[in-house]
Amino acid sequence: MLSATIMFEEVFAILKRVDCVCFDVDSTVIREEGIDELAKFCGKGLEVAKLTSQAMSGSMTFQEALKLRLNIIQPTIGQVQDFIRMYPPTLTPGVKTLVDVLHRRKVPVYLISGGFRCIIIPIADQLKISHNHIFANRLKFYFTGEYAGFDEDQPTSQSGGKGLVIQHLKQTCGYKNVVLIGDGVTDLEAAPPADAFIGYGGNVIRATVKAKAKWFVTNFNEICNVLVNQANV
Repeated sequence: MLSATIMFEEVFAILKRVDCVCFDVDSTVIREEGIDELAKFCGKGLEVAKLTSQAMSGSMTFQEALKLRLNIIQPTIGQVQDFIRMYPPTLTPGVKTLVDVLHRRKVPVYLISGGFRCIIIPIADQLKISHNHIFANRLKFYFTGEYAGFDEDQPTSQSGGKGLVIQHLKQTCGYKNVVLIGDGVTDLEAAPPADAFIGYGGNVIRATVKAKAKWFVTNFNEICNVLVNQANV
């Protein structure tokens, strides 16, 4: 079994030459789980939170969990718009500084999420991340505004979807050293094709992720310090 030091050094080696960083969003870039908060807003919080926990621990496929949760919530377009306006998500402390450091180094930053694009766009705006760098699910509504499902063609709607997005980015953009940062099993499983995975536990600690990540942090400053010190060498 590799020691913690050796495993960290593997991630550090990729960070030294990183040319793309991808972030999970819920419980990583923001403090909340977006679908759980939307469920609470729609009066379905307890039922959905239980399913989210099961999905993040890997006890059911992501497709199963997403479909079940949305079928419980049945959000209308009006509810979604009111939710975004009344309960904007909270950026995790330190994430803006980390993204700013990466942007100053001309490292492209992407948001890859099993959450919803309409909720993530305001987050990207706060972090000055292009909307073209968002890969997330899209809700569908009937002309009456009632819930009509979600776009099942989006890679992030399926298990293994984050890996598909990263593979796509590597093929189309030529990235050779991709780092993925996230809190869940769906993030852990996306490396490879991500060249390195950093587990994040500053909002929620998932036991499986903590146990299997080669580097697990609870504060984004830990990553910032490595990048800044590296730049000063």
